[in-house]
Amino acid sequence: MIQSLDRLKVFYQVFSKKSVIAAAKTLHISQPAVSQSLQKLESEINIPLFTRLHKRLIPTAAGERLFAVVRPFMAELDICLKTLENAKEQPFGELRIGAPAEFGKTNLPAIVAAFIDQYPDVTFYLKFGDPGILLPMVDKGQIDFALVDVFKTRNQFIGSLDNYHFAPFVEEEIILVCSKQYYEKSLRKDHSFKCLIQQKFIAYRRNAQTIRDWFKHHFGKPNVDFHIILTVDSHRAVISAIKHHVGMGMVASHMVSDEIQSDQLVCIYTSKPEIINPVSLVHLKNKIPTFSEKVFEKFLAKKIKSIGI
Repeated sequence: MIQSLDRLKVFYQVFSKKSVIAAAKTLHISQPAVSQSLQKLESEINIPLFTRLHKRLIPTAAGERLFAVVRPFMAELDICLKTLENAKEQPFGELRIGAPAEFGKTNLPAIVAAFIDQYPDVTFYLKFGDPGILLPMVDKGQIDFALVDVFKTRNQFIGSLDNYHFAPFVEEEIILVCSKQYYEKSLRKDHSFKCLIQQKFIAYRRNAQTIRDWFKHHFGKPNVDFHIILTVDSHRAVISAIKHHVGMGMVASHMVSDEIQSDQLVCIYTSKPEIINPVSLVHLKNKIPTFSEKVFEKFLAKKIKSIGI
């Protein structure tokens, strides 16, 4: 077994230059050191790699085969090291980012496209999901960082959060809404607990935790029985069902701001302020962000602010 990979580097240079002297100059070491390293490599694999003839080095068949394996590795290594060096000054390489499904699918593709237009040497891998999916991927180094819905993290993620650094990134206002038609037919300006609990609800996931949290926040009642008439798997589907007068549902206010302003949808207010859901940028604790990550995080924050979240 080869005890030092440096000997393969010496072999690569000697084979490429066909000269111990030239290899020594390239590696900035002495000629005896090159010869000694080459001899140790041949001793370790117990096969001669060169035939020495009048100060010439003629590769053996074994030397040819070894060089065929080492050459692409050394070339790829050189390119990789140059890439890593360049990435310190200019965004470069792949960024792996996680985000909540609805937020990510709605906003990230356009933001990523704008970033690539400015920094064409960057590629992206996007993973959308809940905290229970994204946080373990951050922990295992499968994604570089994630935007995580803190409101959902409390309710869904089971496990220690000690390995993560949460940095507040953006806030979403979570509201209860219904269509204008449903409101005029079923509520008629009555926002009391007694009236609201009798309504039909559209839930995002079967446990309807967001709706339960809304009643707990606004009325101080943690365990409420209400009628779930429809369960869907996305906020867009919730909004669509609301617009078709199916019932009431919880959404982020920025997703329906136009519909509320145009009086298509009605927000249900109480004396309490609306629920604010922080979305945090999550890194693995003690991780040092790369230059590319830092540039994209600033770019992302600016773009999200510009779309009114």
